[in-house]
Amino acid sequence: MSGPQRFGWGGIARVGLVQAAIGAIVVLTTSTLNRVMVVELALPALLPGLLLALHHVVQVSRPRMGHGSDASRRRTPWILAGMLMLAFGGLLATLATTWMGAHRSAGIALAVLAFVLIGLGVAAAGTSLLALLAQRVVPERRAAAATTVWIMMIAGFVVTAGTAGHFLDPYSPQRLLWVSTAVCSAALALTVLALAGLEGRAVVTGPEAGTGPVPAAAPPSTFRAALREAWNEPAARGFTVFVFVSMLAYSAQDLILEPFVGTVFGLTPGGSTQLSGVQHGGTLMGMLLAAAAGSRFGGRDWGSLRSWARGGCLASALTLIGLAASAWAGPAWPLRANVFLLGVATGAFSIAAIGSMMRLAGASGPGREGLRMGLWGAAQAIAFALGGVVGTGLSDLARWWLGSPALAYGGVFLIEAALFVWASRLVHAVEPADPAPARRLSVTPRSAHEAAVLS
Repeated sequence: MSGPQRFGWGGIARVGLVQAAIGAIVVLTTSTLNRVMVVELALPALLPGLLLALHHVVQVSRPRMGHGSDASRRRTPWILAGMLMLAFGGLLATLATTWMGAHRSAGIALAVLAFVLIGLGVAAAGTSLLALLAQRVVPERRAAAATTVWIMMIAGFVVTAGTAGHFLDPYSPQRLLWVSTAVCSAALALTVLALAGLEGRAVVTGPEAGTGPVPAAAPPSTFRAALREAWNEPAARGFTVFVFVSMLAYSAQDLILEPFVGTVFGLTPGGSTQLSGVQHGGTLMGMLLAAAAGSRFGGRDWGSLRSWARGGCLASALTLIGLAASAWAGPAWPLRANVFLLGVATGAFSIAAIGSMMRLAGASGPGREGLRMGLWGAAQAIAFALGGVVGTGLSDLARWWLGSPALAYGGVFLIEAALFVWASRLVHAVEPADPAPARRLSVTPRSAHEAAVLS
C-alpha cells in the first residue's frame, strides 16, 4: 500500500456531518447569544462584537493545533478534543449570558473564558478535520468534496437556528440553557458517531516500488521548526497572504451590505434580510458551479483551481464596483441581480480557495497537512476579526468625512474591490512544489464497516 486509503462519498459525507456539528454550536454562540445580549438584556452591541472578535483572534493557535495532529499522525483525537472544548465553551457562553442579567461583571468575565474556549475548540477540531479531508480526497474530487462539506456546514447553521428559535419561544434564561445543552450534546454525539472507525490505524509503509516498511519522512519535531519550514516555502507563504487579503475583502463587505441597502435604498429590515437571502442563494450556486467545473474540467490540476480562485476574486471585485455604482445610480440600479452575482462570485472563489488549500497542504509530502491548514486558517481568522472592524470603521469615517452615506459606502466597496483584485494577483503567482514521492503514510481500516466507507 503506497498511500492513505481515500474517502469515498460516504467518508466525505461523514466529514461533512462533523463540520455541520461544529457549525451548529458556532451559530448558537454567534447568532442566538448575540441577539439575546443586545435585545433581551439591552447590552451594548459592542460587547458581543468584541467577544466574537476574541474567538477569531484565539484561532491564531490553528498552526499549533495542526502541527500537533501532524506529529501524532492521528486527526481523530484532535477533532474530538476540539469538539469537547467547543461544546463546553458553548455551554459556558450560554451560562454567562444568563448571568449577565443579574451579575453583569461576573457574566462578562465568564463569557470571555467561554469564547476563548470556543476559539480553541474551533481551531483544534476545524484544522484537523480539514487536514484529514486533504489527506483522503483524490484530486479530482476536491472541489466537489469541499462543496459537500461546506453545504453541510450551512445546513447545520440553518437547522440549528430554526430549531433553537422554535424552542426558545417564549424566551427565558432557563429555556436558553436547556436549548444550548441540547444543541451542544447533539453536536458532540453526532461527531462521535461520524468519526467512529473513519480514520483507521496509521501505519508506515515503504516506497511505491515496494521495499517493505521504512520510517516515514516525518515533519520537523518542534512546532517552531515546522512553522519556519512552512513559511520558508514560497507557495505556502504566498497562499497565506492570499487567504488573508481575500478574506479581509470578503468579511469587510459582509457586515456593511445590509446597512448599505437600508440607508441608501430605504429597504426595511425584512427587505434587507430577504436581499441577504438572495446573496446566500447566489453563494450556493457559485459553490455548485465551481465544484461541478472542478470535477469535470481538471479538478486534479492546480492551474484549474487557481484559475477559478482568481476568476472568483475578479468577479467579486466587479460586483463590488457595481454596488459602488449603485450608490450613485439609486433605485434604477438592478440591486437584486448585483447582490446575487456577488454571491455567485464569492461562492465560486470560496470553493476554489478551499480546493487549493487541500491541494497545497500535501504539496510538501505527507505528515505536514495539519500545520499548513492551520497557517491558512489562522490567516482567515485574523482577517475575519479585522474585517468587521475595517468595513464598519471605514464606512463611519467616510460618512463623517464626505457627509454622504451613499458616497461613504460606495468608497468602501471600491476599497474592497481593490483588495479582491490584489488577491487575484497573489493567487496567480502561487506555484506549488511537487510532493516528495518516496514515502507515504497509509491507513489500514480497523473493521469491515470502516472499509465500506473508504474507497
